Amino acid sequence: MMSKLAGWWRQSLRQRPLITNTITYATFYTAAELSQQTFNKIYSPEKPPLDFAAAARIVTVGSCVYAPTLYFWYKFLDRKFPGTAVKMVATKVMTDQFVMTPILLAAFYILMGIVERKEDIFEEIKAKYWKTFIANQAFWIPGQTINFFFVPTHLRVVYVASASFIWINVLCFIKRQKTEKTA
Repeated sequence: MMSKLAGWWRQSLRQRPLITNTITYATFYTAAELSQQTFNKIYSPEKPPLDFAAAARIVTVGSCVYAPTLYFWYKFLDRKFPGTAVKMVATKVMTDQFVMTPILLAAFYILMGIVERKEDIFEEIKAKYWKTFIANQAFWIPGQTINFFFVPTHLRVVYVASASFIWINVLCFIKRQKTEKTA
């Protein structure tokens, strides 16, 4: 059964890479968000119930923005900086982390503010952006180095989706931290 599913997935990845990558990303995003909520339910003193609406918002933003953007971004990086020589990989990683990452992190917080119908959609980005950016660099610089050295181009979004299972838990943890109002 698993080999049939894996074969179907590989064929779908070849025939419909964008939609397959998006579905894969959505699956990992959903699993990560629900695992983060479950962790909170078990270990936080408040014992919050699972919030499927919040999960749907995070998964929607992540899947509709991140997966397609990353699909085309990695194609661009591989075309612009071909190969796996140390200099090319370092260039890809630095370009990814210091060009695309700031945009994607800002988009995440702003879009989440919009779908959560917050009065101030910039409140969280002002309070949490730099903490998120630093955590992102600590996680993704090594992660993207592995990606650009060892992962075939057509599997880059899948690799990132897999690694994102951990990263999304971190991102959701940071997002759930209370924001202090500034005067």
